[in-house]
Amino acid sequence: MLPSPAHRPRARLGPLLAALLGLVVGLLSGLTGPTAAAAAEPRAHTLAAGAFRNPLNSGPDPFMTHWKGAYYLTTTQGGSIRMWRSPSLGTLAAADPVTVWTDTDPSRNRNIWAPEFYRFGDRWYLYYTADDGVDDHHRLYVLESERDDPAGPYHFKAKLAPPNHADDFAIDAGILQLGGRLYLAYSGINRYQHNGINIAPMSNPYTVSGNAVAIDAAGGCPEVREGPEFLYRGGRVWMTYSTCDTGKPDYQVWMMSMPLDADPLVPGNWQQHQGAVFSRADDRGVFGPGHHAFFTSPDGTEDWIVYHAKTTSVNTYTNRTTRAQKFTWRADGTPDFGRPLAMGATQDLPSGDPGSGNYWINDDGRSSGPGRVTYTGAWNSGTGCATQCFWSDDHWSDRAGATATFSFTGTRIALLSVKDTGNGYAGVSIDGGPEQRVDFHGAIRVGEAVQYVSPRLANGGHTLRIRVTGEHNSQSGASFVSVDRAEVYTD
Repeated sequence: MLPSPAHRPRARLGPLLAALLGLVVGLLSGLTGPTAAAAAEPRAHTLAAGAFRNPLNSGPDPFMTHWKGAYYLTTTQGGSIRMWRSPSLGTLAAADPVTVWTDTDPSRNRNIWAPEFYRFGDRWYLYYTADDGVDDHHRLYVLESERDDPAGPYHFKAKLAPPNHADDFAIDAGILQLGGRLYLAYSGINRYQHNGINIAPMSNPYTVSGNAVAIDAAGGCPEVREGPEFLYRGGRVWMTYSTCDTGKPDYQVWMMSMPLDADPLVPGNWQQHQGAVFSRADDRGVFGPGHHAFFTSPDGTEDWIVYHAKTTSVNTYTNRTTRAQKFTWRADGTPDFGRPLAMGATQDLPSGDPGSGNYWINDDGRSSGPGRVTYTGAWNSGTGCATQCFWSDDHWSDRAGATATFSFTGTRIALLSVKDTGNGYAGVSIDGGPEQRVDFHGAIRVGEAVQYVSPRLANGGHTLRIRVTGEHNSQSGASFVSVDRAEVYTD
């Protein structure tokens, strides 16, 4: 990690002096009251079984539901459709994926995007976008499950194409359900945008039965209206959608609505709500929040949004990670999504979630559970990474042989830290075993990236060691390795 100007003054301090200063700061914080960041976290060495932290997944374009005691999540993976399953939101990030679909048909086995799955009758239908390697050839498809299980197995069912857009670009299918009828909402060519909102009738979950109508949706930018999703409450249906190019930090969510008994194929029935309802929060290090979906808590009492966002303001399609947070409803009946929370902010688990023993270990040694971190060799530390880091601080070193060792009790550990243009290779090992070579380099600087996730371990005490190798790939400018937060799983 190349030190930013804010990092450089601290980089001149020796590790012992830096540690002493950290201790003094910690003592002063105890005398003057908790900082804003500290107030949002559990006290050190107190397990928070009812809490979790983002990210939930390293992929973008999430869709999630809770069904029969488990959360099911899909995100864009490119060459296949994978699904993650977990009984608690707190353990979803450490769940092992199941590949539910690959395709040998060359017309639709590339660039597989934005899968969504819905249950109709006793089968699940999985909607997705794919092409032949040419972006403008993206089309919509649907799979059908062979049993009543969102994780499949699935078989190919149909291509979805309204007659008036039989061979046009189309992405991001969302299913609107009104009055016992189904409608396909998607982003595709219309007179308003190349990626505009269209809605078409369906006669069943896998058949489009009529022409699509174009919806003139506002968005604060000219280029994109995509990812339509629906909420039903108070006699109205709310259509939320993402606007602006997803690579931009200004990617955001807008909204329209209409009465539940109105015809969604009449564009004039949709009432535009002015202004973004969910957008960037620079002070929290959140950029480009969007391409979202909704789910309810296990007991059905809370509404939640799952979405992707970035930790960098750079215009890029990388670094989009899946996050979730609760939302509420205003007195006038409109949804209140609030502001996106900082990556790593501790949140209460959804109501009815069985919980987990997950806890964090910060790079400065603070922990919400039975964990700690120790260093050997020369390390720098400071707060120059600000909102890009957990607790706004991290450690970094380019000195070959320097180590950071997390001691923890659990079954799995994930290491999150800054990727940067000057980062290099680390040797990562569990319990003194063989090292795995991990590249901490990033083409742009991003924060709280998942650098490493351990294999599943026997429940008990373990160590994770990160060794600075002093080496880097040909694109990197230096060999820094950064340490920020470890997330420990105990399931």
